[in-house]
Amino acid sequence: MAGINAHLKVKEQNPLILKRSEAYIGVLIDDLVNKGTQEPYRMFTSRAEYRILLRQDNADIRLTEIGHKIGLAKDDRLEKVLAKKSNLSKLIDELKTLKVNPEQINTELGEINTSAIRERVSAASLLKRPQIGMTELKNLHTDLDQALSKYSNEVLEQADIQIKYESYIDREQKLAEKIESLENYKIWEDFDYDRVKALSSEAREKLKRIRPETIGQVSRISGVSPADVSVLTVYLGK
Repeated sequence: MAGINAHLKVKEQNPLILKRSEAYIGVLIDDLVNKGTQEPYRMFTSRAEYRILLRQDNADIRLTEIGHKIGLAKDDRLEKVLAKKSNLSKLIDELKTLKVNPEQINTELGEINTSAIRERVSAASLLKRPQIGMTELKNLHTDLDQALSKYSNEVLEQADIQIKYESYIDREQKLAEKIESLENYKIWEDFDYDRVKALSSEAREKLKRIRPETIGQVSRISGVSPADVSVLTVYLGK
């Protein structure tokens, strides 16, 4: 992307504009702006490519700080969410470092129909098992019970979700960051798409009509194929 200077300029990000990976209303607005509609628009979750990130359980973590900036969330609400985020981070770190021996928990593991361990494992590794939630984890050993009893049920539930689905969440977050990096490059308003002969006719007509502001928006316009996006990106990078 280093060569995209002749026709592109870096776009300054407005922290109050919700992205597709931050909220469903971001998906809704982006769809209406870039894809358009000839009929009443309905917001289906299937329209969001980052559904693992846009979960109901983490809505407060995703949106409270933004809401506070525009006056929708009071100070005490923000403080509560920040405390939750801090405790969540501490708990996850503790679960990854706290380890138990086979002789401490193998009997209890057998009682809940999950396989025994052969070496010391972390509490986080145990929590990834489908048979084990926070309640079951507490019951495995007193050390685990003492560690978890310091946190609220809300924090425990969020940690359970984040640890169980950690690999999926991380993969989707990296994908979102990769795609959203294209939003940093703004296309000049007077760019002449007719000069790009390799674009399909449908893509050229839609780009001329919609006039997308960024390469990221180009990639989400119906009728513009990944090949068209690649052609345009290469052309602009000349």
